[in-house]
Amino acid sequence: MSQQRDPQTGMDTLSVQVTEEHKMASIGRLLAGIVHEINTPIGSIVSNNQVIMRALEMVKQALAEPQPASLDKAKGVLDTCISLASVDKIACERILEVIRGLKTFARVDSSELRKTDLNEQILNTLKLTHGEFRRRVHVETDLGDMPPVECYPHMLNQVFLNILVNAGQAIEGEGKIVVRTRRAGDFVEVSISDTGHGIRPEDRNRIFAGGFTTKAVGVGTGLGLSISKKIVEETHNGSIDFESEVGRGTTFHVRLPIEQAKSRPTSSLK
Repeated sequence: MSQQRDPQTGMDTLSVQVTEEHKMASIGRLLAGIVHEINTPIGSIVSNNQVIMRALEMVKQALAEPQPASLDKAKGVLDTCISLASVDKIACERILEVIRGLKTFARVDSSELRKTDLNEQILNTLKLTHGEFRRRVHVETDLGDMPPVECYPHMLNQVFLNILVNAGQAIEGEGKIVVRTRRAGDFVEVSISDTGHGIRPEDRNRIFAGGFTTKAVGVGTGLGLSISKKIVEETHNGSIDFESEVGRGTTFHVRLPIEQAKSRPTSSLK
């Protein structure tokens, strides 16, 4: 019996279900880091708010008895409040960045093809990995000038997140990830390089196979790259490949057409 297909993505219903479940699992694995990224600035805001409340009470008392000395003290307290408010503004912006990344990745209103700024999508996805990488992994970006790309943004976000998380997990101790984008004719190319342990020659032919993983039990499902390949090649008519050197790292290359063909591709899980 043939699988029913999603009329928009061309993916069979089982593929869509597995893709969505894997997306939620990916967010779940990053949740501890995301909570840390939000908890730290919230703690700063709460602490500063307590100081500001006490400071404003001091200003209120000073204004109740407007003497030159008390007014000078009030001005100094207000300067402190302004300084703390500036810190809170930075903390709020950090929280908004993380939430924006989550909304972009998990949004359910992106089930149609649309023109998308891939550079912006990549930056939003990187915001979700800050907690995962912490200070251990330094991320560099070299984002070229690219036109809007016709795609399913929520699916490509998952591809980028899969590759980025894999890159971070491949790095033992400290290391670096470099994300580059550029236009190549009617296509755009995204490359994600890491300084991890690399992929052994005997594993390279199986790296996109569903269920295959070189990670420890409980760390990976072996579905991330398999799903990524289907999303890139079968849903977006692009290509994904890699180059790797053991002990030096791996670079994944994602190549996508700027505009999709009129007819939708078909895909199936095997």
